[in-house]
Amino acid sequence: MRLEEIVEAEFVPFSQILRAHGARLGDAIALADETSRVTWRELDATVDRVAAGLQRDGVQVGEPVAIVGANSVNYALAFLGAVRAGAIATPLTSSATPTAIAAMLADCGSRILLADAAMSAQLAGEALPANLIRVALEPGAPGIPFEKWLAPEGAQPAPHTPAPTDGFNIIYSSGTTGTPKGIVQSHQMRMEHLRRTVQGGYGDHTVVINSTPLYSNTTLVSFIPALAAGGKVVLMTKFDARKFLELSERERVTNAMLVPVQYRRIMDLPDFDSFDLSSYVLKTCTSAPFSAELKADVLKRWPGGLMEIYGMTEGGGTCLLLAHEFPDKLHTVGRAQPGHVIKIIDEDGNELPQGEVGEVVGHSPAMMNGYHNQPGKTRETEWHDAEGRRYIRHGDVARFDEDGFLILMDRAKDMIISGGFNIYPSDLEAELLKHAGVREAAVVGVPSRDWGETPVGVVVLADKTADLAEILAQANARLGKTQRISRLEIVDELPRSTIGKVLKRELRDRFGGNPVSGHITNA
Repeated sequence: MRLEEIVEAEFVPFSQILRAHGARLGDAIALADETSRVTWRELDATVDRVAAGLQRDGVQVGEPVAIVGANSVNYALAFLGAVRAGAIATPLTSSATPTAIAAMLADCGSRILLADAAMSAQLAGEALPANLIRVALEPGAPGIPFEKWLAPEGAQPAPHTPAPTDGFNIIYSSGTTGTPKGIVQSHQMRMEHLRRTVQGGYGDHTVVINSTPLYSNTTLVSFIPALAAGGKVVLMTKFDARKFLELSERERVTNAMLVPVQYRRIMDLPDFDSFDLSSYVLKTCTSAPFSAELKADVLKRWPGGLMEIYGMTEGGGTCLLLAHEFPDKLHTVGRAQPGHVIKIIDEDGNELPQGEVGEVVGHSPAMMNGYHNQPGKTRETEWHDAEGRRYIRHGDVARFDEDGFLILMDRAKDMIISGGFNIYPSDLEAELLKHAGVREAAVVGVPSRDWGETPVGVVVLADKTADLAEILAQANARLGKTQRISRLEIVDELPRSTIGKVLKRELRDRFGGNPVSGHITNA
């Protein structure tokens, strides 16, 4: 199947694309991890065996199939096989607590669990469904060994042609705002993702490195299009900055999707410039705020283009910033991509004019079906315009500049209201980061008797001898009187999710304490 056919078609089932590549590309490498390599012919045949094995075990069309573990070839094959069987691939969040993972398993209702040894050990004390079929993705895990569980060589699953609206996968939210929710993404949504990426230059020549977990949409928006384009995917079990560069050099990687904290760790390596990264065509970034300073450093020192993607796992609208084409817009997340609509609304749901600050809502062909088993939560995240068109609430506060580039202010839930004034933590964090002694900064609102909330800064120091009072005074001197930071706290590292989001809820819990009586320490 030619890439032009994929891009131009209204809808092509993903498994059909993989089968065509299996026949066309044969012995070319499709998947690799740190110990295994699989050709396209082997991938297609093994995906058939996974799908046939699931059907043999009674898995029906539209049923979730749970997978949990570190990135590996077997994990990827299990995911792809679930899709081919007509089931819904359901990668569980392995970084969550064992109790939370067990709750995800119960929520999705999967009758089968494919797990690696480490995750099986973590789940040993949890009450799992009595009739759950356990499949071991690697030696040492309880259950039927993956190779023995597979249907026999040459097995073919009962064919299934999905409808565009059928579920492709469920992704559980990271839980940064509370209990994780299962986000159901359709085949059509995945089609739109791969169409966008293939149009961006993916092809047989593409070599993608995935260093974030396969349970994350950050990874899947790179993993799935790379395979759809006939490229090669290199899976890292666990991210390590030096190993990432070594793999990039050895495998002649052309494309990578990374989160900002990974870029920071890579660029901070003293010998970064000694690695041959000349094979790179495009790096992408998503999932967390990506500072203009870090974008500029990547553009200067790392060959190939740089694209920031702003969007949600739930869908909505997507903005793209081609940083190498718009070096004067690094403080933005770009403009809405073709076919996507981004609007800014006020607290009453009224659309705001360009330039005004409000909540981001988005509409596009790539939107979730809804939250699994939670129709009420689904309705809460939706907004409809005057024509009844459905939008997804992004949960961010932002504004458009005069050229239509979106400038993010903050997550709506992280905005601080102090004395009746709205304070955007990102403004305060930017001032803290201007001090040479500050490496990372986060600002959260904590209870205040006098002001309702007051900003508290949490910093990771670049210089352990830096004077906190000086850092605070320097930042507050440049902030408005209503914005000033009440105090600073030092941590060795900011708490983050596995895809790099700062867990501000944890910081609020840790440093909220007793309500403080003052808002400004050096007014």
